[in-house]
Amino acid sequence: MRPRLALAALALAGVCALQLLAMLLAPPRYLPQALTLQLTPGESLALGRAELAAPRAASRQFSVRRDAAGRWWLRNDNPAQAAVLVRGDERLHSGSLALAAGQRLQAGAALFEILAASRDRTVLRDRRHTWEYDGAVLRRDGDVQAACPDAGQAARLAALWNRIAPAFLAVRRPLAFGGHLNCGNRLAVPGLEGGRLTLARDASSRHMLKVLGSQPVLLQDGGRWLDVARREHLVDGVDAIAVGRTRFNVSAAAGSLQLAPAREVELFAEAKAVLPAGVAWTWGERSLWRLPPPSAPAWCAAFGVLLLAAAVAWRTARTVRGAAGWTRLVLSCAIPVCAVLLLAMQRLGSAPGTGWALLLAWAALWHALLWPRRLPLLGAVAVLLLGTGLLVQLELGLGARDSAWLRHVETSCVLLAAGLPLALLLLDGVARGALSRLATEWLLFVLALGALAGLMLQVAFGDETGVFDVQPVEFAKLALAALSAHCLALASGAGAAPRGWRARLRMLAPILLFVLLVAVALVQVDDYSPLVLLLVWAAVTFLAWCLATGRRLAAALAGGLCCALLGGALALQSAGPDMSGGFYAERFQVWADPTAHPHTGQQMLLGARAVAAGGWLGADGLLGLASLGQAGGDALRIPAVQDDFAPSFLLNRHGLLGGLLLWTLQAALLGCLLHAAACAWRAALGAGDFRRAWLGRFQCFLLAGGGAFLGGHFLLSWGTNLALFPIMGQPMSFLSSGGSHLLFFIVPLLAFGVASVQSFEENPSCRSTSNTKS
Repeated sequence: MRPRLALAALALAGVCALQLLAMLLAPPRYLPQALTLQLTPGESLALGRAELAAPRAASRQFSVRRDAAGRWWLRNDNPAQAAVLVRGDERLHSGSLALAAGQRLQAGAALFEILAASRDRTVLRDRRHTWEYDGAVLRRDGDVQAACPDAGQAARLAALWNRIAPAFLAVRRPLAFGGHLNCGNRLAVPGLEGGRLTLARDASSRHMLKVLGSQPVLLQDGGRWLDVARREHLVDGVDAIAVGRTRFNVSAAAGSLQLAPAREVELFAEAKAVLPAGVAWTWGERSLWRLPPPSAPAWCAAFGVLLLAAAVAWRTARTVRGAAGWTRLVLSCAIPVCAVLLLAMQRLGSAPGTGWALLLAWAALWHALLWPRRLPLLGAVAVLLLGTGLLVQLELGLGARDSAWLRHVETSCVLLAAGLPLALLLLDGVARGALSRLATEWLLFVLALGALAGLMLQVAFGDETGVFDVQPVEFAKLALAALSAHCLALASGAGAAPRGWRARLRMLAPILLFVLLVAVALVQVDDYSPLVLLLVWAAVTFLAWCLATGRRLAAALAGGLCCALLGGALALQSAGPDMSGGFYAERFQVWADPTAHPHTGQQMLLGARAVAAGGWLGADGLLGLASLGQAGGDALRIPAVQDDFAPSFLLNRHGLLGGLLLWTLQAALLGCLLHAAACAWRAALGAGDFRRAWLGRFQCFLLAGGGAFLGGHFLLSWGTNLALFPIMGQPMSFLSSGGSHLLFFIVPLLAFGVASVQSFEENPSCRSTSNTKS
């Protein structure tokens, strides 16, 4: 076995052993599998966090009552934490109510009379105006209102479209009550906070009034006034109740009501709890190796999908020479198929334990380690970083006080197993030039179009956290790096390069347009932190182009400008807490003086305390070895510790020495990417035809741009956790639980990098650092 492969395999085996040891050393944890309520007719009972074992529930969340007829009724006593009642395909917010003609609505200081309420329109009247809402447009006395001053371009375009489009093509927009300004789809209500009361169509096209928050909204129906958010709901026919992230499956039988909690359930060191009369728990133990029941729907489809994958792999493998190629192909198909099955089980609520997801991730990591014929240093470092990230996420999940934290490591394992083998299989041919330049250009066009479509969906339907549980900006970064690499590869060609600045500008126009659209989309969703990453990427890409084409003076000027910008950012800390100007200005204020803003600065303060408590050898004094699988301690109190502040948990658990080891791996990864980019450029210079030369330049700029994005993530995340920069809200690559960042950026970049190194490893200019047999 080659020395590098042997050392990498030994290191990966050590990381996997630490993960397995953490699971074996995790103490037993118990959770309620069922809550049984028993009341006599006429009795009522208050339920809260202690009785429900729901971490996000209030101390008094529900009131459960059984009437004289034996029926069960539920009332949400804490509207600030809303509940959702599920009946079949219908999901009813506890503060929602369908309006009817003849009712009266009291919100804030305003009193409305409902004149009409149907699927097509709702008509309200106050003392001065008549308001008509059709699910998309609000009209005051028959006229459409002007757009609100703070409305974005997407909202203005949607309002304009709704004015001219037929009703069935209109974009649904809710009617918002509150504030002091009538505009757009906003109805001013003095004394009511904006956004706390809305009227919108639900999935069945009914106009539903929804109350958010604890401010009372009263409705008069039949001479009786009731608080919309605190009214009682009949439990008959309810399949499930969700509060926070905890879901309770509901069943009633023999005079009792049974709630089965799932998803996010509080964990206990012992199977006992103090409960009021009328409440009984059925205990169960957390199992890291559980299997779903044989009747689960996912198991029924598992064998069919596996057989189909095996048939496809066997059919394709007939064209592959040798048993090694057949095995690589089968594993590249089987591992992602198993990951997709596991993901389907998770979505259906019958997922196996964390141990099975971890086994699948191990298979993907070892497959990636053994995939290259000669293991490059880039592949070895990347696999170790991926394994380290899974270890930190596993420690977070095992050390938490509720069952939901393990979903982060489970999701990362599944996405890694689904994406890494396929990316290695598909991008190997791209990096080796299997596709023509025209086919590559069409592929880049599809990537850019998909990235822009995702960003537009985020602008229209999402926010800074993403849309539909996905972060389109991660895919946009990959598309931007690939598109810019293609344009720069064409612009820097010796024979086919355009002459003159105008021709070069036309060549680089796609990059400029894409950057502009990405920046506009990020500004529209109020997410400015990725713009910093774009600046880092642009600077590094420009430096790479200047150095590759011999423009030393321009490279020096660009480097000096980057240093000046970094120094200016550090100088902002001396501006003090007197800055003003919105959310991100407030982050600078917190960074300048976190003790003056203890509430908004709790992330920074708690993170600093966790780092200080870790010291050089970790909180346990043994680099975290003595605390594997144990409670996470106060570090889990840091907001978003699984995302933005995962490095703080690492430094607390494994100390500064563990952090230095991680820094070494990260620096080695960036160095490998830049070295691979330089080798690709040398290979392009020595290529005998234009196509191979273009491919080498494309590899060079793509690897340099991808390394710039990774370096920007490392810089911002470490700067945030060590209080060197204001909190930027960016995950730590490999370490944090960002699924979109892992699947849409890290995995494709690493797969392309490994395949690229293999494609030019025999080039004489890079032979000194290429892999050799022992």
